[in-house]
Amino acid sequence: MPLASSTTTSSRLLSLLSLLQARRDWPGGLLAQRLGVSDRTVRRDVDRLRELGYPVQAVKGPDGGYRLEAGHHVPPLLFDEDQAVALAVALRIAVGTGAGIEEAAARALATVRQVLPSRLRQRVDALEISAAGPGADPQVDTGVLLTLSAAVRAGEELRFDYRSPGRPEDTEPRPPRRVQPHHLVVRTGRWYLVGWDPDRAAWRIYRADRMTPRVPNGPRFPPREVPGGDVAVFLSAQFKGSERADAWPCRGEVILDLPATEIAPFAGDGVVEELGTDRTKLTTGSWSWPALAASLARFDTEIEVISPPELRVAFAELSRRAGRAAGTG
Repeated sequence: MPLASSTTTSSRLLSLLSLLQARRDWPGGLLAQRLGVSDRTVRRDVDRLRELGYPVQAVKGPDGGYRLEAGHHVPPLLFDEDQAVALAVALRIAVGTGAGIEEAAARALATVRQVLPSRLRQRVDALEISAAGPGADPQVDTGVLLTLSAAVRAGEELRFDYRSPGRPEDTEPRPPRRVQPHHLVVRTGRWYLVGWDPDRAAWRIYRADRMTPRVPNGPRFPPREVPGGDVAVFLSAQFKGSERADAWPCRGEVILDLPATEIAPFAGDGVVEELGTDRTKLTTGSWSWPALAASLARFDTEIEVISPPELRVAFAELSRRAGRAAGTG
């Protein structure tokens, strides 16, 4: 009988902890109702959690209640099955974020996996996720990311040094730049800061791995909305060379003498339309007409330009350049 009572108490403590982690404030009466016990039992269970190191604070108010506060150390956490699997998946792909946390993520994954029940461990191990890992580009220092993120949250102007590509490190030092940071974004394994440049009165995008923040931060600033209102669309448009719309400034239609199945994997965001066994219509774009012509030439087949005339001109110029490069033009 005492063993059964102890088991019931332990199970109830885990349920109480799970509820406290899921919501900031809990009225005592509602906790008692959810757990099917009295208010007095809830008070005793809260005292037990405090003895285990969980900083549960009493909340004043008409109903009274409890709140799980942040402590000076990390106490044991409780996750349901879906949360545990989601955490393991997130840790597996963390190696490809470029945030400089690869080793810590690997150690955290090993810790999580070790305490998972066997059925959940099998689900996690069955996930075939391959992270490419850090490439040749330098990884972002975690401290830099935290500094940038803090400036975004606080709405404070950021002062920083910026390493421009191709510029020697020993050249004359430049004065620090300043920007009003609005968004910290990760895209294809690289981190970017999107902000408003008050000196140029324009939006700017900076690679976080090239930034060295200075302290202290500058004054606070009123928030702005990126053009179009969606930072992901804005960033994608900027990388396509477009001012506002998430679309290539140069877009054309061609017919390629290849089956659609051979073109589709390399068409990117283009539209592939099958015209026959070995004929495919491709509508795609690029940041310039010569770049679009060169991109289409990589398919190594006959190309018929449908539209526009600018693409035909670009192919003609590309042909002349190729001839000169071959020594025949």
